[in-house]
Amino acid sequence: MTIWVSEQIDPCGILYSCIASCDRSEAEACYESFQQNLTEGQKAEGWTVILRSVNSWDEVPVAALKLN
Repeated sequence: MTIWVSEQIDPCGILYSCIASCDRSEAEACYESFQQNLTEGQKAEGWTVILRSVNSWDEVPVAALKLN
């Protein structure tokens, strides 16, 4: 099973928002939304958005919103 994790990370490396889903297109939509919602100021400060895949729910951050 592949689980897609979309993460928004602040300049200190702290996870700010996280959504996990087994549906790749849903996860990609979350990733795009996270990207679009970053202001130019946040981007300049070093905020990042990452889309990654994991093989187990145990690898998903506990603070994640989990979509099935």
